[in-house]
Amino acid sequence: MEDKDQPVLLIKPDEGPSIPAEDLLQSCCAAGQRWATENHHCNNMPLLNNDKQSTCNVVQKHCCLNLVKESQCEFGMTSAREGRTCEVDQEDQCTDGSHQVCCSCCALGLRAWSEGWGCDAHQYLDYPCSHVFLICCEEKDPSQILLKRKQKPQSTAVPRKVSYGKYPKEAFSVSAIDEAANAVEKQEVVDECQLYAGQLCQHTCTSVGGSYHCECHHGYILQQDRHSCAPMSLDEDNRVREDSPPLVPAQTTNTTTISTSTTTTNPVHLSLCAENGPCSQQCTVVAGQARCSCFPGFSLMTDGQMCEDVDECMTNTHNCQPSEHCVNTVGSFVCKLQVTCPAGYQLRNSICEDIDECVQGTHNCGMGFVCENTLGSFLCNPKQKCITGFTQDSHGNCIDINECNSLSDPCSSSFNCINTVGSYMCQQKIIKCSHGYHASPDGTKCADIDECQMGTHRCGVGQICHNLPGSYRCDCQTGYQYDSLRKVCTDVNECWRYPGRLCAQTCENTPGSYHCSCTAGFSLAFDGKNCEDLNECEKNPCSQECANIYGSYQCYCRQGYYLKEDGHTCEDIDECSQSIKNLCSFQCVNVAGSYQCACPPHGYIISGNGRTCRDIDECTTGTHNCSYGQTCHNLQGGFRCLSFDCPQNYKRVSDTRCERVSCPSNSLDCQKFPVRITYYQLNLQTNIIIPAQIFRIGPSPAYSGDHIVISITKGNEEGYFSTRKLNSFMGAVYLQRQVREPKDFLIDVEMKLLRQGKLTSFLARIYVFITASTM
Repeated sequence: MEDKDQPVLLIKPDEGPSIPAEDLLQSCCAAGQRWATENHHCNNMPLLNNDKQSTCNVVQKHCCLNLVKESQCEFGMTSAREGRTCEVDQEDQCTDGSHQVCCSCCALGLRAWSEGWGCDAHQYLDYPCSHVFLICCEEKDPSQILLKRKQKPQSTAVPRKVSYGKYPKEAFSVSAIDEAANAVEKQEVVDECQLYAGQLCQHTCTSVGGSYHCECHHGYILQQDRHSCAPMSLDEDNRVREDSPPLVPAQTTNTTTISTSTTTTNPVHLSLCAENGPCSQQCTVVAGQARCSCFPGFSLMTDGQMCEDVDECMTNTHNCQPSEHCVNTVGSFVCKLQVTCPAGYQLRNSICEDIDECVQGTHNCGMGFVCENTLGSFLCNPKQKCITGFTQDSHGNCIDINECNSLSDPCSSSFNCINTVGSYMCQQKIIKCSHGYHASPDGTKCADIDECQMGTHRCGVGQICHNLPGSYRCDCQTGYQYDSLRKVCTDVNECWRYPGRLCAQTCENTPGSYHCSCTAGFSLAFDGKNCEDLNECEKNPCSQECANIYGSYQCYCRQGYYLKEDGHTCEDIDECSQSIKNLCSFQCVNVAGSYQCACPPHGYIISGNGRTCRDIDECTTGTHNCSYGQTCHNLQGGFRCLSFDCPQNYKRVSDTRCERVSCPSNSLDCQKFPVRITYYQLNLQTNIIIPAQIFRIGPSPAYSGDHIVISITKGNEEGYFSTRKLNSFMGAVYLQRQVREPKDFLIDVEMKLLRQGKLTSFLARIYVFITASTM
């Protein structure tokens, strides 16, 4: 039996002295890696030995190809992260395809993260695509468990031996001695198994130099995702056990690669637990008898042989946080974040995905409509029944679309748009300009010819050329006009041409100009146009006030007096007797030179204008006599004490609103009651013009498809009020009979709202106070 510390020797007859195997393999592998680093391929690589089938050449070729493959894969992943294409050049198609495979699988992982698929899809892919997919997906998703990728160490020694354990389908590990030989100095190692306890592996997690691997309990095999475990079939279990080494009585075997040791005992005792004996998981010989036990996460059943899974979630033996949801697994449990999706979304792989109601057929679009899915909802669009160029009218008929009117600039500026049935056409414009115009440089319009600027006019000497659209005009100097018959400039009589616009009073024409003058009582001002008035009031011709007017004067009296027939004397006016009750709102009292207004003794005070009476708000001033439980409501000339009480099964949510307490599911009578009762107060007067809309009611906010029904359920026994539906979501209350005397009403207006097939009622309790229009 070999000693553990004795190196294996490779002896070749033609090489003389023997070389340690680990040094030979390391040097051969280093040569292959060096060639791959310098040339990026392994073609025409010089071999260290002429024998191509020798151990050194095989190792050299393998290390070179492996490094090239890893380099191409890393370059492919970089191309996917940077958004480049995964196709390879024509000259590179002779490679093994690692670049394209890793690029495509990494791009698939990035897309899975961006579209919210989750990273669990890697289990449906084969290696190495599943490994690359998981790396690229998890490095973009911060919610995933980030596993630190172990840096490739610089080998200090080749591992001597590797043992694949008792069952080749279970995960394996290199012994602690080999790991130490290949460790990188000063490299921080993270124990993922301890850091993410219970989250990485279904059964057993083992930390290995900055990474981890999963192992399964006896009777289970590791799945392709390298995390989950599944029970081993009986045939496979037997086949694996046939490969097990035979038992050697009374002998202890220390392996070279597994850090644990196996000690065999008496084969007679072991025969009781051969093939696991009667136990389903673990068998131990105690006092000459086979005793069964279970792996962690399992419990022994009453038969003492079979093991059943322990539901940690049901027994509350898990360690999930309050924000996480416990999911039981075979032999363990998993903590997942609780996710609640809004309406229109469903939870899938811990991600809220939109529900396509159109595909699932859960929409309510009727015949003649097409369902269009939206995020969280859907739309019902009318089916298009008309071909291109036609549209449907209100009767469903297909009518032609006038593209010349509906489109913005369907043709260029040099073309005319002509509508046709179902389409339109553009026709070249033909420009024909009339006399005095010429075509514009772009040929799209006619432009005016400026004869004055071009010098083609025929104006005489001393005349001024003035351009006109399509023509021109010869103007004379100021004060003259052109006589086309005699072709001379004649004097303009400005006083006749502009009557009343040049002079304030009298205008006299002069050759080429005019002159202004004034009538008696006026003098010409410095501007030569206006006339200044003489102030007759300086002689005091009036008894009270004198006002100078244009060309004369006027006597007037102060407020409260009137001018007598002589036009100079003033006398007191009895405003109260002469007015028709429009000076004061209540009572007029005449005084010398004026009058005063008075108000009723109770409920009113005189306003700031001294004429109208202003109501006293007893509720604001605190002069009412309402009790503590009552609400004061002010009226014109008075007030009312109101009680806003909530009926049984209602609770008060504000001063004027009551809401129904939630009804038992079996109480139909309770559900018929209004969900809300709101109190309102309206102040009207007896002179209101009827019919008068006094109140509007409707849902807020209102949605398309809402329908309401309003009615007066109480307080309208005399028929003074009526209701009217304004539209599908708004109604109104009207006063339809004249109320001639002050009167108080309390009416109940009920609104029933039909929304999305659900009927809900609301009650508006309205106090209507009608007061007298006069005091």
